Amino acid sequence: MAVEAVASRDHARAEAFAQSLGVPRIHSSYEALLADAQVDAVYIPLPNNLHAQWAILAAEAGKHVLCEKPLAANAEEARNIFAAAKAHDVAVVEGYPYRAQPQTRKLREILTAQTLGKVRLIQASFGFLLADMENIRMKPELAGGAIMDAGSYPVSFVRLVTGTLPTRVHAMSRWSSSGVDLTTLGTLEFADGTMAQISCSFTTARHRHAFIAGDQGSLTTSYYNDTGPLFPPIIEVRYGPGWDARREVIETSAMNGFLAEAESFCDLLNDGPAAWTGATPEESVDIALVLDALAASARRGAPVEIRS
Repeated sequence: MAVEAVASRDHARAEAFAQSLGVPRIHSSYEALLADAQVDAVYIPLPNNLHAQWAILAAEAGKHVLCEKPLAANAEEARNIFAAAKAHDVAVVEGYPYRAQPQTRKLREILTAQTLGKVRLIQASFGFLLADMENIRMKPELAGGAIMDAGSYPVSFVRLVTGTLPTRVHAMSRWSSSGVDLTTLGTLEFADGTMAQISCSFTTARHRHAFIAGDQGSLTTSYYNDTGPLFPPIIEVRYGPGWDARREVIETSAMNGFLAEAESFCDLLNDGPAAWTGATPEESVDIALVLDALAASARRGAPVEIRS
């Protein structure tokens, strides 16, 4: 597959972007892009509140969709997106580039082999400094906030590890003057007794890491979108339940996660869902349900039960 066209409501921006990357055609509206018969699939990187609208319109136009995370502003929108995809026989998936990393594939191998025993505790965090109040992430009308932006990553990580939906969440937040959350901490409880903690923030130094503890071992890892010399793809595993646990540091190959995700999306369209390294539709709906519940819990100051 090749990039055939780019669209923007600002023609000059579309033209500059297309020229910088050698994209052959530009469209001055999203509608025109969806009407382009030479376009088979689209990538949607719009503000969060526009994801559902344009993913559904793309599906109705017969286009496959790779949508930037979070897939939608809430779980109801996420379900509506997948209903449209099914009705029009197209694929719609949510983008988490770290899922395409060799590091994540290695993590899956470790979990599948039950190297850690029964997983009992997960901690996942992502934060960075964001002071610009004009940034779309700071605008509640655009479905902004730390939970919806940075928070979707640790929530998706926990869903990858557990393979299921939590039954209850409890969250607390610190709020901006615009009304979005700046920092949120959340506890997730699962039916089998597993517990997870997630944190996300616009007020901290940049960090992105996770810890998983089972009854027979533990590991620490990063889950970067891009890996390389500055962000090495390392998993540190400790084998055994005691202080004398054997330690192993595993470093996988580094990769541009956005490129790897795009290639996996192409594989999905050519070879079917089994070729896709990212979130499944079921996972994406579960992630949306958890994001909804975390936001509701933080607003209410009380735990929120989750029902699928």
